[in-house]
Amino acid sequence: MIMLRLPRIFRSFAPAAVAVLAAASPSAAVETAAPEAIVVDYDTGAVLFEKNADEKVGPASMAKMMTVYLLFERLQDGRMSLEDKLTVSEDVWRRWYKSEGSKMFLEVGKEVSVEDLIRGIVVQSGNDASDVVAEAIAGSEEAFAREMNRKARELGMTSTLFANASGWPAPDQYTTVRDLATLVAATVRKFPNFYHYYAEKNFTFNGIKQGNRNPLLYKDVGVDGLKTGHTQESGFGLAASAERDGRRVIVVAHGMESMRARGEQVERLIDWAFREWDHVAMFESGEIVAEIPVWLGDEDFVPVVAMDDVTVAVPLKSMRRMTVSVTHRKAVPAPIARGDRIATLVVAAPDMKPVEVPLYAGADVGERGFFGRIGPAIKSLVLGSTG
Repeated sequence: MIMLRLPRIFRSFAPAAVAVLAAASPSAAVETAAPEAIVVDYDTGAVLFEKNADEKVGPASMAKMMTVYLLFERLQDGRMSLEDKLTVSEDVWRRWYKSEGSKMFLEVGKEVSVEDLIRGIVVQSGNDASDVVAEAIAGSEEAFAREMNRKARELGMTSTLFANASGWPAPDQYTTVRDLATLVAATVRKFPNFYHYYAEKNFTFNGIKQGNRNPLLYKDVGVDGLKTGHTQESGFGLAASAERDGRRVIVVAHGMESMRARGEQVERLIDWAFREWDHVAMFESGEIVAEIPVWLGDEDFVPVVAMDDVTVAVPLKSMRRMTVSVTHRKAVPAPIARGDRIATLVVAAPDMKPVEVPLYAGADVGERGFFGRIGPAIKSLVLGSTG
């Protein structure tokens, strides 16, 4: 039979049983007035809450997160620098100088530093700044949109299509809050040296001071980014990331009726995620999770391990109803090479989706010799046993 090692969380419960522990109330439910919303635990990737998360919606200015992502890539790999100067074309200037959309108030023909353009996009939500970056990177906004879409596919944003760099309404432009959460997570993870721009509260350019439209940056709720969005068609949206006590959560909400509502609803979801959920450390990388029977091996059992630390997000009130199990073939046939994937760790609790983690052989197991295989083979023929 399988020999399962106790995760660290269970070792604090006595007597420790891997099966269901003491009963507890399920995690408190949450609701939101946002038509579309998602809450994601950044470190584990667990979806803590979702509502119409795959509904296709207009991205509005939240599309600018992809524009900034592509710019950050070029800064990170050295193709561009913060001091580089980009020229404001007449096309960009004419497109936006009389527009009611948000802008940085760029002047035609002027050269603007990349760092100022980042702040113009992130803080001021400048449509003109977005288009200057698009032209500099790809030659035209249309070509830049193709780059945006290639990157979206690369990141796994399977329900997103961008038509421009600013998020200005277009018939063939859409995304989902799930895809936007994927983009937020990728931005935080890949660009720790540049992500801080999303936390800046105001920026002055050309004598005009504008404040960041993210209302949660001005409150002590742990939010350090990212981007608001609003159009008549899409309503008010906000993609936010917040960190408290070493934990980070991502919340994207869309389609609300006012600026006030988007701030209130996202703050409420952030508070709920930190209040009702926590991380549980299960196993360290390389730690033996279980020992699994081997069929016709020179060892009767093989240890299985996880390649990375196993930490799961669990509702606080459901922790004592958490179960841990390992699934695998009844007996794994030899030979087995260290690193072979041969089992799956399953962590479950009320009010959360089961978490599955692949497990790998922690040691080599060779085949038994000829005479060592005779007995099990006869037993298998007579009894139908495999181990």
